[in-house]
Amino acid sequence: MGKSKSDTARPLGAPVPNWHVPPEPDRTAVLKGRYCRLEPLDAERHAALLFRAYEGHDSLWDYLPYGPFSSASQYHRWVRETVADQAHLFYAVFDLETEICGGVLSFLRIAPAAGSIEVGNINFSPALQRTRAATEALFLTMQWAFEAGYRRFEWKCNALNAPSRAAGQRLGLSFEGVFRQALVVKGRNRDTAWFAAIDAEWPALKEAFGMWLDRANFDADGHQIERLSDLTGLVRVTSDPTL
Repeated sequence: MGKSKSDTARPLGAPVPNWHVPPEPDRTAVLKGRYCRLEPLDAERHAALLFRAYEGHDSLWDYLPYGPFSSASQYHRWVRETVADQAHLFYAVFDLETEICGGVLSFLRIAPAAGSIEVGNINFSPALQRTRAATEALFLTMQWAFEAGYRRFEWKCNALNAPSRAAGQRLGLSFEGVFRQALVVKGRNRDTAWFAAIDAEWPALKEAFGMWLDRANFDADGHQIERLSDLTGLVRVTSDPTL
């Protein structure tokens, strides 16, 4: 007699040997690199500095579900309420070369049992954009996640946000597709583009970031010699077809 369907072996996921659930991020720890410092966001310490950095640049809020803010007190209240939400861990980003507090980012969708964590809510002021500090800030979050034992590091953005999509790919994150009609944000449809890196890719990504962040990779005027996207492009599994 032939085997029944119930006896037929079905494909299963690969075993994950020695799997241990990683810890949640320490909400008091400072992450520090060569060019930047990430401090847990605090309304009293950071809100006024950040409002000043963002002031006059309302377009920075176009793809975020909040903002712009009409006053320093309004932004202070938003920071105070936001940091109280344990679903996120926000950081203020300091550029160590200029000593400017120029932006924020956060961990969110923190899922230790799944070994998955996302970086998001990224809002860098013009003074922080396109700096070594900005790139290193994102590297520090990725480094913390993988070295803490997470298996997956996610980046998501509005599918219409071309600069954010390019940034995710530059960081070496692989494009995983677009979730159509994922959200309604500020009364408008949002399709969400997904990017991610996994732990098997981390050693090569860490090496690429190390090469790019090395001071020897910049000339006397601070211009890069090797492009990060060229270094991480060797690691990405898939590329964003829109770029």
